[in-house]
Amino acid sequence: MAINRDFLGREYPAPEPYEVTRVKIREFVEAIQDPNPIYTDTAVARAAGYTDVVAPPTFPIIMGMEGAGQAIVDPELRLDFSMVVHREQRFEYSRPLEAGDLVHCVTRISDIKALGGNELMTLDSEMSTVEGEHIVTARNTIVVRGGAEDAEH
Repeated sequence: MAINRDFLGREYPAPEPYEVTRVKIREFVEAIQDPNPIYTDTAVARAAGYTDVVAPPTFPIIMGMEGAGQAIVDPELRLDFSMVVHREQRFEYSRPLEAGDLVHCVTRISDIKALGGNELMTLDSEMSTVEGEHIVTARNTIVVRGGAEDAEH
């Protein structure tokens, strides 16, 4: 069954702000095995011009997962997750995430379209401080293999 086009524009706000901490950054850095000291050493980060350690560029994946998860499991969306593959992930930064940031995240279904017999769905996760300063937009596009065939009938 094709993805429900009525979901285009629907938003999924995180229930509470996400606190970016040194511990969470360190755990992420260990998982991706990136030895850059600006991620783990406050003195090095401050010498580089930051107020505290910075999160790696792909860290926002963590914050966008909750909203994306809410969308994907909604039965009315009619997304067959068994047919999903990841297509693309992009990040558009206004500034780096730093330890101490308290971040509000809203994930929006920004695009649904058919392409080559498949369906593509794009989710944009807007991340801002609780004061409203934009930090980053994480854009995630998934492919539902064969889904467009159902959309055409």
